[in-house]
Amino acid sequence: MSKPEPIQRETADIVPPIALKVENTGLDFGFLADLALKTVYTDANCTTERAADKMKLAMPVVEELLQHLYREKFLEVRGLISYGNNRYGMLDRGWQRAQQLLGLNGYIGPAPVTLSDYTYSVLRQSADRDAIQPAAVRGAMANLVLPESSVQTLGLVASSRRSLFMTGPAGNGKTTIAMALHQAQQGEIWIPYAIEVDGQIIKVFDLHNHQPVEFKGLSRYDERWVRIKRPIIVVGGEMTIETMDLIYSQTARFYEAPFQMKSNGGTLVIDDFGRQRVDPHDLLNRWIVPLEGKVDYLTLHTGKKIEVPFEQLLIFATNLDPDDLVDDAFLRRMGYRLYVNPPDKDMYARIFQQYVEANGFGYDTQYLDFVYRLYEADKRPLRACEPRDLMLRCVDHCKYENLPKALSNEIILQAWKNYFGAAPTLE
Repeated sequence: MSKPEPIQRETADIVPPIALKVENTGLDFGFLADLALKTVYTDANCTTERAADKMKLAMPVVEELLQHLYREKFLEVRGLISYGNNRYGMLDRGWQRAQQLLGLNGYIGPAPVTLSDYTYSVLRQSADRDAIQPAAVRGAMANLVLPESSVQTLGLVASSRRSLFMTGPAGNGKTTIAMALHQAQQGEIWIPYAIEVDGQIIKVFDLHNHQPVEFKGLSRYDERWVRIKRPIIVVGGEMTIETMDLIYSQTARFYEAPFQMKSNGGTLVIDDFGRQRVDPHDLLNRWIVPLEGKVDYLTLHTGKKIEVPFEQLLIFATNLDPDDLVDDAFLRRMGYRLYVNPPDKDMYARIFQQYVEANGFGYDTQYLDFVYRLYEADKRPLRACEPRDLMLRCVDHCKYENLPKALSNEIILQAWKNYFGAAPTLE
């Protein structure tokens, strides 16, 4: 990616300039020619335009590649569609070459970008981010009931983009807080579909974790890049040391980027930390370099290590005792720490009213008093998630019984029983 042209701030921080020549892509001519051949191999009615659309390259670039393959007797020209847009077909020599190439690397799709262009893009988009203002943080937290001190801490986390270590009992909103904190970081970024390193492909973009948005700028851009909302990726018990490295498919013969690479420019949440199928200390040791140096080192199956940027808001969340998980050396590397307390009665009342009204029930303090009686009879501590969960079961009850949306002690008691498995006997 060459140095970007200035562009309206509301449109994008940077716009990848379109490459009109092969040499402007940063990729080897032979590599792109091989990708073009594989593209034609999978399309019986391939034209220059169709190949350009699949490879996300400008038509003059693709036509140059296809003409090279024609001269090398891999392809034949089957007709002229329009100027610079021919229909191509495979020759026997091309069939053999394409099958050989697919045996080495099965990637077919948008042309990749170079690792250096990817690194430049990530760092540039990180550096260009505006400081997050308190109003944005408070807006993102508006639907959460939190102590003012917690909101202050979260604001500092969002503004500084330093890591956060959240602890506290389960069910009190740590994951919800993490999601809201991400919402404070509004904006969009450019990421590549894929990256090329030493002839190997690393697939970065995926629809499961990335939400594309339409680019509304006036200028044309390099379509090897896709504009997305800042990503948020949540990983939990499935995280292992192996999933933190490049994932090589023996079948497809290319790599999938790990989750911390896919979350660059956004937020990465390590949820339920300590419940992974690997020793927490081994995981923590793996995080030391990214936390300290803002870079990560990934390994190709050839043994070669590559350096990639580590630019995201990193959040750890756990309901386990941190003394059993981490040591002081790790905690020193964390930017901020936050203990998420269970709600007191005042906070619980606000949460309860919020979910009562959000689910279409009329609010009356008598129902809150009844719920408090249930907690006391069951000797249960208050948890922030439970008003939501109880109201959802009240909704289920009314819907199933075809009842009007109206609370009663009987409906709340039934919801309590269905949620906790039993209901206390009240005097």
